[in-house]
Amino acid sequence: MKAAPSYRDHVVGVETPIPLMNGRIAKAINFDNAATTPPFISVIQAIVNFSPWYSSIHRGTGCKSQFSSKLYEEAREEIAEFVRATGSSQTVIFVKNATEAINKLAYRLCDSQDHGVVLSSCMEHHSNDLPWREKYTVDYIDIDEQGRLSLRDLAAKLEQYQGRVKLVTVTGASNVTGYRNPIHQVAAMTHNYGAKILVDGAQLVPHTPFDMKPVSSPEHIDFLVFSAHKMYAPFGIGVLIGPKSAFEESCPDYKGGGTVDLVTHDFVRWAPPPQKEEAGTPNLMGVVALKESIRTLSSFGMDKIDRYETFLLYYALEKLRRIPDIELIGSHEHQNRVAIIPFNISGMPHGTTAAILSYEGGIAVRSGCFCAQPYVQRLLKIPPEEIHERIKDPHVPHPGLVRISFGLYNTREEIDTLAALLQHIVLHKKAYLDKYQAISPPIH
Repeated sequence: MKAAPSYRDHVVGVETPIPLMNGRIAKAINFDNAATTPPFISVIQAIVNFSPWYSSIHRGTGCKSQFSSKLYEEAREEIAEFVRATGSSQTVIFVKNATEAINKLAYRLCDSQDHGVVLSSCMEHHSNDLPWREKYTVDYIDIDEQGRLSLRDLAAKLEQYQGRVKLVTVTGASNVTGYRNPIHQVAAMTHNYGAKILVDGAQLVPHTPFDMKPVSSPEHIDFLVFSAHKMYAPFGIGVLIGPKSAFEESCPDYKGGGTVDLVTHDFVRWAPPPQKEEAGTPNLMGVVALKESIRTLSSFGMDKIDRYETFLLYYALEKLRRIPDIELIGSHEHQNRVAIIPFNISGMPHGTTAAILSYEGGIAVRSGCFCAQPYVQRLLKIPPEEIHERIKDPHVPHPGLVRISFGLYNTREEIDTLAALLQHIVLHKKAYLDKYQAISPPIH
């Protein structure tokens, strides 16, 4: 498969020149798309075009306010269509990002009379683990030796809790290994025990077609969250999609303007969802950005994007396999993954590798634990006593990985540049270690 210059031409900043440590100038290469993506040119233009019409939404009678309100509500419909959230029973709630969306849902589903059980997994981002801990009994679905979700363990835990599981919450695709979970199979298993499913779609929705499926289907996804900043619209908006009924009872987590229907000094009647869940003046520009991003992605075709990024993944894995001392983490296969590759160089700290790639080649990657420390500890087979040492002494260096993550605008030529520099690092490892020994790796 050839590179896709038509994709590349739609992204801001892909040809940006940056300085290297040796004083030379190189074209920046961004392989850190799992953290955030650059904006589409169309997204920037949409914001500029909309700016003269920007106004407050819902309550204004002016022409601009009506126009802004119409765009804001139409965006919900386009987002729902993009992930096939069909039916009038569903609602699209705007939040800052996927993290806020999960926290909001954790607050909303909590019943002080019955804490219930939430099944998370051993491969989750901290944002799909920590919000559940204070409000629920949390248990974790196990993973196999390569870090993939164990459906057998999910079945065992659903059976073990005998109807007490309120929610199964799993990532659509891991931000560490890129593994895609069989979310519809998980949904069917979950519904069979009377529980609901939440999918963290932050790493999946931007890269592949997504289908929440009809509410009547056993494979229906009850709740979905994702962030615009990972899908070429980095302007501070995220989405929580779920049944309106889940948000109709009790008061919202944030209270104030826009959340109410009637207020006296001793009475409040809350507005219906989604307005009830969107306190204050909304991030209208973020919604404009996400709306345009979805239109641009749809025009490319999500299936075509998926195929191209899978090609990049396959091409990079083939290159990395041939370099001595490159330790690929997890499966070496490219099937059932989004385009993420975790690795280390034998004998070199992960933070040092990332620094060398940046300072010597202008290549941006991520190193550390990627806000998934328990998962990375399992993948690296860190013994419990070593983890306890780090708990006792926060100054002990943390283990971690180097992560490459591709976007639709990346190319084979960029991967060739990465592979050549990694080969050079391996061949001159001692010299690079001496040069970069003061670099401290990140831990998050």
